[in-house]
This record gives sequence, C-alpha cells and structure tokens, in this order.
Amino acid sequence: MKKLVLFASGAGSNADNIIRHFNKTRTAEVVAVFTNKPDAGVVRIAENHGIEVVVSAKSDLENGSAFADVNRFRPDLIVLAGFLLKFPTDIIRAYPDKIINIHPALLPKYGGKGMYGMNVHNAILQNKDAETGISIHYVNENYDEGAVIFQEKVGVSDCDSPEQIAARVQILEHEHFPLIIEHLLK
Repeated sequence: MKKLVLFASGAGSNADNIIRHFNKTRTAEVVAVFTNKPDAGVVRIAENHGIEVVVSAKSDLENGSAFADVNRFRPDLIVLAGFLLKFPTDIIRAYPDKIINIHPALLPKYGGKGMYGMNVHNAILQNKDAETGISIHYVNENYDEGAVIFQEKVGVSDCDSPEQIAARVQILEHEHFPLIIEHLLK
C-alpha cells in the first residue's frame, strides 16, 4: 500500500477528507500528519484516526530535523493540505515531483507569500472576479510556482463575502483533492 504524509497548519478539513477517502479505498494510507502548530485542529483529527502526529516547529523545518522525520515514514507522496510555512528545500530536493499542494485560487492568480485562506478570498472579492477555483500543484522552492496538476473553477460573481467564496472553494477542494492524490499514486 502506498504511504501518504500530510502537512497541515489549521483546522484540518482537507486532511480529514483525505484520510476518510483513503480509509475507504485502501489504495493508500496516511501514515503521519505533520504540523507546525501543536494546538491545530488537524492534530485532533489525526489522533482520532489513530495517525501519528509530528509537530515540527519552524526551526525544525529550517535546520533539517524535519527532513529526518519525513524520511522515517518513506512516503510515496507528501501532501500539503493547508500548510502555511515555506516548505523546506531539503525535503523538496529529496522528493522531486512527490510533494503537492492545494491552493484556493486559479494560479498564477492570487499566489505567492501571504496569499492563503481568507487573504485570497478577500482579494477575489475586492477585485470582483466572476470566478475562482482551486489549483493542485507540485511544490518547488517558490510559493505557489510549481507546475499545476489540476484546476477546477467555480462562479463567485454573486458572492457578497469572502466566507461565501471560501465555502464554494472548499466544496471543490473536498471533491477533487483526494481523487487527484489517488490518480498521482497510480
């Protein structure tokens, strides 16, 4: 069975969705969830599923100790599911085309440092974009600049708040992210 390692910093809805998907399909197993926030919601989700949680502080990511922790699991794919720190170059180089991220916009629009979550949705609302979506892409040394694997659009011209946009985008994330992961593992 293929092994997945997830990185997440927040509530963990995408991580939970991925874990549940692969618990049903049994084509892969989430073997660990890494987080930089010991109080993040994703910690409880992983623990509830019996998945090992590894807390890696920003310094662990920068000094290389997180690299050793990742290697211990020998992942076939590393999935960033709402991970907000810059991903370590040593891990990127050791796992070329084996690290993916999901972004809540249609890259290259609204990508880069500081463009995550509500920051993205606020920008979309302020610019009065008629549509947005998700981008699933490979991770490289630059924020949101890796090759795009998949994009899906959703209309948002009738949205009055960033929260409405976020809700529509999250539906796309939950629908497509596990399927794209599964496709990449085959």
